[in-house]
Amino acid sequence: MLKEFKAFAMRGNVLDMAVGIIIGASFGKIISSFVADILMPPIGLLLGKVDFSNLFVTLSSSKSFSTLAEAKAAGVPTMNYGLFINTVIDFLIAFGMLERRQVLATDTLAEARPEFRLERSEREPLSIRRLVNRVARVR
Repeated sequence: MLKEFKAFAMRGNVLDMAVGIIIGASFGKIISSFVADILMPPIGLLLGKVDFSNLFVTLSSSKSFSTLAEAKAAGVPTMNYGLFINTVIDFLIAFGMLERRQVLATDTLAEARPEFRLERSEREPLSIRRLVNRVARVR
């Protein structure tokens, strides 16, 4: 069984996938830093000097805290909607980049192999699934 797994793991697609996952994780950190350190500070400044990382609501305390760190140090449960906004923006940027990459990959494959060209009506976000089905039919 170990021999079969090793043969499976050493195939090109699995190694490519592992490299993609590692690069994707690193890219995710870059996007998070971009959103937290570069994108959100000017947006917060435009919205009246708002620090999105400190937007929160305390859930059980009547005492007021000026920062999220103070509330966490006091052990007060908080709902951190500012961090959630940052995470949503992270996701939207990553999704947009991956969607763009998928479209470029589909177009590149279509240029290289005419039998994989998609009709204009098939060019939707799910076009990669149609492309995989088309590849399976050609083989």
